Amino acid sequence: MGVHNSPGRRVVVTLVEVKRMAKELGVVPGRKRKGILIREIQEREGNIPCFATPRAEVCGEEECLWREDCLRCYRRKLV
Repeated sequence: MGVHNSPGRRVVVTLVEVKRMAKELGVVPGRKRKGILIREIQEREGNIPCFATPRAEVCGEEECLWREDCLRCYRRKLV
């Protein structure tokens, strides 16, 4: 799938959208939190499951679909 964000466009993906994407990749969403699902999606796509991890501090993936959510969630964890 490898969905990317358009340059200069801010995107926040809803939990409903994340669950739909997860199901399409064979991940059973159940009652999993959004961050857990996103990391499972990343892994299924062959990417590093890095959503909202310390890796966010050095991430250069400007077009990543998860970028806005990732950075926001990571910063909240640090506060």
